[in-house]
Amino acid sequence: MTEPGFLETLHSIFGGAVTTLIGAFTGRLMYHSGEVKLGRRRFFGKELLWEIPVAVGMALIGDAAASYMGLTQPVSTGFVATLAYLGPRGAEAVLTAWLCRRK
Repeated sequence: MTEPGFLETLHSIFGGAVTTLIGAFTGRLMYHSGEVKLGRRRFFGKELLWEIPVAVGMALIGDAAASYMGLTQPVSTGFVATLAYLGPRGAEAVLTAWLCRRK
């Protein structure tokens, strides 16, 4: 039997909702860190506070989209983290392209 991975361990300890939120916050933190590296933001600036509602919103949207597509753990958490990294506008562009391809 194989050892559980990091996301499976988080999921078993905290449950799906917290794991999804961790994925979303990680995605937003990766985006924020990139902006800091480019000199567009300070790390502990007011912009960091605005990432909280974006992360929660992207967790809700990403979890719903992952459920719709039938993704299971840990793939759904990775999907949520990716959408959170992209943010609302990036996620909209990706989902629009995906939905247009399906027609």
